[in-house]
Amino acid sequence: MAKKIKKVGAKTRQVTRAKVVTKPKKDEVALLKQQMAKLKRESNAKIKALESQVKEINEELGKKEGKLQASKKLLVQREAELNRLKDETEYKNKQLASKDVEMETYKKTTEEKISRLEAKARELEGGTGEPSFTS
Repeated sequence: MAKKIKKVGAKTRQVTRAKVVTKPKKDEVALLKQQMAKLKRESNAKIKALESQVKEINEELGKKEGKLQASKKLLVQREAELNRLKDETEYKNKQLASKDVEMETYKKTTEEKISRLEAKARELEGGTGEPSFTS
């Protein structure tokens, strides 16, 4: 039994020595766990901040894209209006040119009629000696 007590005593001393050796290791592991938890919290906070920034940037981009689309739509409308006005102006210019030709023709015809009538009036005046005022 004394042998057994010696063995138990030896084992107890080994366990005590092992505890002494493992205590700093446990403390170190606990410290590392705390540091890891702190690092995770900081990383999560940074990730959330970056996600928030990305969300804000995407929202701003969406707004700017909306404004750009509205501007493009307005540009297309204005271009269509400009084309319509150009076509209308071209049509009216053609109408005016046609009226100019018509007026020139009418003027020539009228001048020819006036010339004929004046010649006829001179002819008639020459025959009677008096001016004629009939129409």
